[in-house]
Amino acid sequence: MGGPWLLDRSGLDQTALPWGPECGVRTGSDTVGLTLDEARRATTAVALEAGGAEAGTAGADTAGIDPAVLDLLREGPADDAGPVLSCRAAPATGLAAEELTESGLTPRAERVRTAMAEVFGEQSLGGFEPGGVSDGHGSDSAHYDGRAIDVFYRPVDEENRRAGWLLAHWLVAHAEELDLAVVIFDDRIWSTRFSQGGWRDYRSADFDNDILQHRDHVHVDVQRGGDG
Repeated sequence: MGGPWLLDRSGLDQTALPWGPECGVRTGSDTVGLTLDEARRATTAVALEAGGAEAGTAGADTAGIDPAVLDLLREGPADDAGPVLSCRAAPATGLAAEELTESGLTPRAERVRTAMAEVFGEQSLGGFEPGGVSDGHGSDSAHYDGRAIDVFYRPVDEENRRAGWLLAHWLVAHAEELDLAVVIFDDRIWSTRFSQGGWRDYRSADFDNDILQHRDHVHVDVQRGGDG
């Protein structure tokens, strides 16, 4: 592992993974490497636990995973809520472009909604509707294609921020499996195409706007497919 000092010198975020393991959880002084399977199991386990699931619940296997990693995923950084996990991912090849279903989401986005519900239970969702949405988002937003879902964590406070990061980390760990393109939350953005750079700063046209800065919701969108 190169260590945080090397990331600082390179200008990369502390969650960046330009080398080494597929995934990593940032500690105060280093990064604990994880396989993709370990990251998926760890993020699923802490999400199920947060939802009240008991140890041993299906999907909550943490065998071989450092307990310190699980603690960081549960609690976030010691000083503030924020990202601690990132994974490298590659965009899928040969994906077909998709049309909206009755829900207003594409089949790929519907698969994400179903997968989230299986782990996180009932969620406050938005950014789509039957027939699709035609306004309320940026001009090139994936919401207009039915490729994006917003998961709300309101009001913006420490508890909801930490809850939002449970989902954001889970999405990153499952990005290749679910053909994700982008995850945005709490002033930070992660994308499959630039996943080696980890979580990067996100800046909207109005930094003081909690909605535009995605402080009150996790945005996730899937890959377009086709020539996109």
